[in-house]
Amino acid sequence: MRGLTGLLFFALLFLIVFFGQAISLYTDWLWFQEVGFSQVFTTTLTFKLILGLVFGGLFFLLVYFNIKLAARAPKGIRVVDEESAIELPSPELIDPLLQRLLLPVAIVLGFFAAPQAASHWESLVLFLNSVPFGLEDPLFGRDIGFYVFRLPALTALYNWLTFTLGLTVLATSFTYLLYRGVQYTQRGLFLTKRARAHLLSLVAIFLLIKAAGYYLDTFELLYSPRGAAFGASYADVYAGLPALRLLTFLSVIGAGLCLLQIYRPGFAYVLSGLGALVLVHIVGLNLYPSFLQRFRVVPNEIEAERPFIKRNIEFTRRAYGLDKIESKEFPAEEQLTAADLRRNDLTIKNIRLWEHRPLLATYAQLQEIRTYYKFVDVDNDRYLIDGTYRQVMLSARELSHQHLPSRIWINEHLTYTHGYGVVFGPVNQVTPEGLPEFFIKDIPPVSTGPLKVTRPEIYYGELANDYVFVRTKAQELDYPAGDQNVYTNYQGKGGVPVSSLWRKLLFSARYATLRIALSNDITRESRILYHRRIQERVKKIAPFITFDRDSYLVIGQEGRLFWIIDGYTTSNRYPYSEPTGRLGNYIRNSVKAVVDAYDGTVRFYLSSPEDPIILAYAKVFPGLLQPLEAMPEDLRAHIRYPQDLFAVQARMYATYHMQDSQVFYNKEDLLSIPRKAVNGQEREMEPYYTIMRLPGEKKEEFILLLPFTPNKRDNMRAWLAARSDPPNYGKLIALDFPKAKLVYGPKQIDARIEQDAFISQQLSLWGQRGSQVIRGSLLAIPIEKSLLYVQPLYLAAEKGSLPELKRVITAFGNQIAMEETLEQSLQRIFGGRPVREATQVASAPEVARGEKSPASRALEHYIRSQDFLRQGNWAAFGEELKRLESVLKEMQKGR
Repeated sequence: MRGLTGLLFFALLFLIVFFGQAISLYTDWLWFQEVGFSQVFTTTLTFKLILGLVFGGLFFLLVYFNIKLAARAPKGIRVVDEESAIELPSPELIDPLLQRLLLPVAIVLGFFAAPQAASHWESLVLFLNSVPFGLEDPLFGRDIGFYVFRLPALTALYNWLTFTLGLTVLATSFTYLLYRGVQYTQRGLFLTKRARAHLLSLVAIFLLIKAAGYYLDTFELLYSPRGAAFGASYADVYAGLPALRLLTFLSVIGAGLCLLQIYRPGFAYVLSGLGALVLVHIVGLNLYPSFLQRFRVVPNEIEAERPFIKRNIEFTRRAYGLDKIESKEFPAEEQLTAADLRRNDLTIKNIRLWEHRPLLATYAQLQEIRTYYKFVDVDNDRYLIDGTYRQVMLSARELSHQHLPSRIWINEHLTYTHGYGVVFGPVNQVTPEGLPEFFIKDIPPVSTGPLKVTRPEIYYGELANDYVFVRTKAQELDYPAGDQNVYTNYQGKGGVPVSSLWRKLLFSARYATLRIALSNDITRESRILYHRRIQERVKKIAPFITFDRDSYLVIGQEGRLFWIIDGYTTSNRYPYSEPTGRLGNYIRNSVKAVVDAYDGTVRFYLSSPEDPIILAYAKVFPGLLQPLEAMPEDLRAHIRYPQDLFAVQARMYATYHMQDSQVFYNKEDLLSIPRKAVNGQEREMEPYYTIMRLPGEKKEEFILLLPFTPNKRDNMRAWLAARSDPPNYGKLIALDFPKAKLVYGPKQIDARIEQDAFISQQLSLWGQRGSQVIRGSLLAIPIEKSLLYVQPLYLAAEKGSLPELKRVITAFGNQIAMEETLEQSLQRIFGGRPVREATQVASAPEVARGEKSPASRALEHYIRSQDFLRQGNWAAFGEELKRLESVLKEMQKGR
């Protein structure tokens, strides 16, 4: 009867603890049906249940039956000569309590062990659906797929068996101690025959499992950080590997000795086996490798480690996709002319003058319209506008429930349900007041170009709350219009129907509020929209994919809004590959996820079909991934190389562009990402998008760029570019600058700008007038065979937050100019007509032949003289004045 009472108690506890999880599971099932991925839900749940039931059940059986067997040990055993050294209660007192609690406690332990086992479902599905990489490791000759797909599952199984059996041995030993099957007296340790056979059998099984662990540890050497480079080093291969193989053999021998000891008195066999195992473990895995490293490797490390460094370089480059980078020489000449700028007119017109941070603040002041609308981020993209390839900035106007004027439940979940519209404008156009130009703005959206937004409602975004109800009796705000509000009724297919009282009660329990169940505004036609944050939404469907932090908005051809999110397959099990942060040591941009901002429809597209990891998941979840060609063409035109991936590759490339083992070991050509000051702190430059024509190419394209400097130096050494336009999407190009030539880096150009007398004086003057000077990112733009620097400069009131673009600084070679517009700034350096007037046809014959008129030469000498004057270069200033005088005299004679 007491045992039954205990079972009922634990059953009640189980219901209370896991009732909420059951509700969450069922509502998740409804949600997966809504988004059309119920097969993903059932497959994942099936694998979790199988693992939980199998390993939870095994845990229960091992604990229960071993303790049950130990509790049946002969009672009444007493120490013959002396009393036991450990005072314990009588077995007659312990037995009723243990018999009553053993079954429910074992069930509870098994139940709590089940979720831990279920959490390894990804390891199981990859183990069962592994795909070969087609590349073998050089040490063991196994395909990389073994390490990525099979080894993690085997290691997880080993760890589970080690923990479970170790716990079972301890619990069984303690039970024997309570029942006097094991006694510790002044004469030593005493075991009954049953206890001896039982415990030594368990130890033998434990040692066999340990042998398997040592065998798996041999493969773990490929992830050793011991040597000069990540991966198996000289000491690992010639000391650690033989030791692990010996330990595997000794563990098997030790298990045999444990079984033999059952039939022999004492513990000599067991102690000798365990002693040998411990001794070899300490000497073979700690002392000898350290000795070999110090006295054999360190005196001539490069020679000993050369083949292992080579493996590290090769496998790291493969793991991060660096082996596909195309390297070219970039002369970095200083011969750029106005004619070159005119030939690269599209590049000049797409130089980004609006920095993300000041532009976001400006958007907030000009276009939020109401306090509850917020712009979370500004996305950089490109569109074909009136036949011209334009780089644009785009930001979604999202609803922030935290900023509602009245945060009552009806407002948060029934009335204010969605954001509305976007702001959209070019990266380089400015109004006379220094504010950004808009192609699309206001509520409802007003468009000044051919691109229209026909479905501006944003029910799914980056700032959504937990849930909202649509199609209710309550008025759902569409957008504010002056003193009036315009209301709407949701027409999309998103959301789960709340078609019954049962459903209302269900969601009341999920969100812990009775308002849902008691609300008269929620009808049978109502729908509940949840998991509305796009990052959460895609992660819920595909938890095995790592998604980019920056999702970006795209305006479709028909005027609908879509979010595109890049997804990565990652692993920390790629042999010899150098790990980076929490990411692991392997990454591929394998997935492009698209979310409809109105109805929440989610689609996943396979963007890296050669990646074995995503192919393995495609086998597990057929129908989840569609080929990239299936993406609508208007959306496919906006896929871009992701910044997060590019930043990771750039950091690795800074070291792993060195492919010679000797150069790599000495770090002779180590690169660094330039640093810049942001809010008073030094940070690495972020990659930036631009439209430009790569050297040797015939047309401009959307490029992601990042420069490099030599380690601990500030001059420019190289830059890395990622291409985003078809048919070259995903290709990486590295342009190397001449090592023997000084090419100014971003930090040096920054210093020269600060040292310019005129610019420095102007900045100080603005600061004294109570304005905050904001210097934008210094962009390095490759044009032809030269490098042009551009930096926007913003002014904002100290107590305000409306930055205005007031000046543009350009730098080329030794020349620096600061003017109100980019065109004027370029004209100060290169002379000639502004780029905007480049299409004007020259009329003078000498100009048509490429010769400069006397007036043009005079203007150039004047501009240069003023530049030298601002720089305080009096000698050069005097020379330019003499040349100007000579040209003026020539013009005088020609009259």
